[in-house]
Amino acid sequence: MKISELYKGRPADFASRLPKERKCYETLDRLGIEYFRTDHDYADTIEMCHEVEKVLGADICKNLFLTNRQQTEFYLLLMPGDKPFRTKLLSKQINTARLSFASPEHMERYLDITPGSVSVLGLLNDSGSVRLVIDEDLLSAEHIGCHPCINSSTLKFRTSELLEKLLPETGHSYDVVRLPWVIEE
Repeated sequence: MKISELYKGRPADFASRLPKERKCYETLDRLGIEYFRTDHDYADTIEMCHEVEKVLGADICKNLFLTNRQQTEFYLLLMPGDKPFRTKLLSKQINTARLSFASPEHMERYLDITPGSVSVLGLLNDSGSVRLVIDEDLLSAEHIGCHPCINSSTLKFRTSELLEKLLPETGHSYDVVRLPWVIEE
């Protein structure tokens, strides 16, 4: 997998990037959030993301876009990338039943993202339809690693700036959940 070195700030070829990616950089810059970036081949799996993490110097969080059975409520879950996930354990904590992964069409409609590119930065495109849920273990990390709405780049910035600057900008609050590292069958 081809991965660039670590850069500070937006890419030099900014104008050639997708509008949704440019929006991420513009927002981070406007909010005064310092971020680092690496560009790479499309990273569609956590295994590929581990290679990116070595250059980034931070763990990339797992971003899961979920919905209830009726597809009337949508959730963005942020959690450590290596932590296992079972929908029933989250469902109990957020008082909803029958969670499943949202469709690619819902990803595009609500977050302007495609599968493999799910990111907290997609909330810049949401008008309040998506409920953000963050695993408590992620909140103790110094940095968060995520895609700028496209999975051919990955960013690193302070978790505190996500909570104190970026989320207020998007108009989203968040709920904290406690998901286990070991799941008993």
